[in-house]
Amino acid sequence: MKLGRLMLRAAVGGFFIGHGTQKLFGWFEGPGLKAQSEGFEKMGLKPGKVHAVAAGAAETLGGAGLALGYRTPLASAGIVSVMLTAINRVHLKNGPWAAKGGYEYNAVLIAAAVTLAESGPGPLSLDALRGKEKSGAKWGLFSLLLGAAGAAGAHVLAESRTTPEVTPPAAAPQASMNGADPLAAPAAQVDTAAEDAPADTAAPTDTEQEPAAVREASDGADAPPADEAEHTSEDAGPSEA
Repeated sequence: MKLGRLMLRAAVGGFFIGHGTQKLFGWFEGPGLKAQSEGFEKMGLKPGKVHAVAAGAAETLGGAGLALGYRTPLASAGIVSVMLTAINRVHLKNGPWAAKGGYEYNAVLIAAAVTLAESGPGPLSLDALRGKEKSGAKWGLFSLLLGAAGAAGAHVLAESRTTPEVTPPAAAPQASMNGADPLAAPAAQVDTAAEDAPADTAAPTDTEQEPAAVREASDGADAPPADEAEHTSEDAGPSEA
């Protein structure tokens, strides 16, 4: 058990020291602080430099604390905080499997850090040499909750710096080439259509609207009655030679 805890502390702590110094100083072929800050900006962790320094410091100091067995609950909390932030910002959307960019590796590291906080670093540690080794479930829970609080703080800071997207206003209608209002064009077209309508669509005259019976009566009034015409012809007689 002594050897197992020492190996676990050395592996987890040592690799986190490497990750932290990659971010802060560009060691071990790392990106360095400037490039890491730009990468965090693209991930929505703004301001990027603040998050890069915080993540690099938590990994470096937390890794060193685990490797040396020094203030192990606090060191574990730093590792938990960085891993929860990585899950939230990068890996959660990809599901659990590392082959697809998921969070399984981060979850294993969180479990390892909390386990060391609960079990204690062991006799081969600075905490044991100082006589201040802490162990028990409450210290494991302490490291988990403190790490979660740190990740929540990083999330709140990033969201407070996120710039909301602004929808551009709709473009106003442009005037036509001759300066006329383009919205008045349909009305002008309607007027032109009315002027070009054929003449046979005009309203009927009064004569056309007059009933046929009235027109027949009017025509009959102008001609003399038939009997009257016969008497006139008889009275006229043959003309004198």
